[in-house]
Amino acid sequence: MERVKSFFNRTIIDGLSYMALGLFSTLIVGLIIETLGQSLNTYFDTSIMIEIGKLAQTLTGAGVGVAVSYGLGASPLIIFTTAVTGMYGYEQGGAVGSYLSSVFASELGRLYSGKTKIDIILSPILTLFISAAIAKFIAPFIDAFMKALGNWIQLSTDQQPLLMGIFVSLIVGLTLSSPISSAALALMLGLSGTAAAAATIGGCCHMIGFAVTSYKDNGISGVIAHGIGTSKLQIPNYLKQPFILIPPVVASIVVAPIMTVFWPMENNAAGAGMGSSGLVGQIMTIKTMGSTTEVYLQIVFFHFLLPAVISLFVYHLLKKYHIIKDGQQTLMIGSAKK
Repeated sequence: MERVKSFFNRTIIDGLSYMALGLFSTLIVGLIIETLGQSLNTYFDTSIMIEIGKLAQTLTGAGVGVAVSYGLGASPLIIFTTAVTGMYGYEQGGAVGSYLSSVFASELGRLYSGKTKIDIILSPILTLFISAAIAKFIAPFIDAFMKALGNWIQLSTDQQPLLMGIFVSLIVGLTLSSPISSAALALMLGLSGTAAAAATIGGCCHMIGFAVTSYKDNGISGVIAHGIGTSKLQIPNYLKQPFILIPPVVASIVVAPIMTVFWPMENNAAGAGMGSSGLVGQIMTIKTMGSTTEVYLQIVFFHFLLPAVISLFVYHLLKKYHIIKDGQQTLMIGSAKK
């Protein structure tokens, strides 16, 4: 049982977390640079920004492949080879293809890597063939399933904006605050449109929610760390004090349906699982909906203002009845409290 748990933690939790790092270093950063380059092009020559942004996006498969194999502790030869197989996996099955090919290469590589005197030849060859086979024959079907699931979520959100707004926001928000990567999940599902916007709000509610409710415990540095960093910082705290999750969860199930029903927004897969981390969710919203006054008002209202107000209200209500106490959200960095 312990071996199964260890395998799950390594391949799913660690694998998806490092996959997100690979996506962020290539696809997401590339989109940001390209978008900024296109926006600033009227003021000065930004062609190099646009070129670099597009190049980073084309190398997404390599970034994911290397990131996942590195995160799973593969040997250097396997890590370097997954740059190639990650690209092939991305061509065959998108981000899912890169992830799967690297996971199989890393896990099966433990059986042969460093075991022979011709390892410098054997490891790359075996890794190339194993990963290519996974990318060619398995990844496309899983990618198609994930995309179909994402399309169903989008269609259901359009038809049932109230219920699905709550569902999508709740799930993505909780995922963002868990060890699993919400960014990787959103990209694998290919979320778009209103469903992606609801997912973004779910993430924002957790990040902004924890930012404001933990201000007394962590100060302005905590606001910044949560607000544009990640709500995963609270994992050790909510495992001990689960009630601190209630304010951002309530905010996520309140704010998203207000948006989906009364003032719809849209986003893309790259921004759907990011919340307010690095302001990627907001930048991708602008890229998807356009740079207008209405869009900026929606971002301020749904991504920052409402999540903060509702989270604070619920937090003080729970605090009044002694369900939540001061000090329960204090960040621990090393052995020092911040």
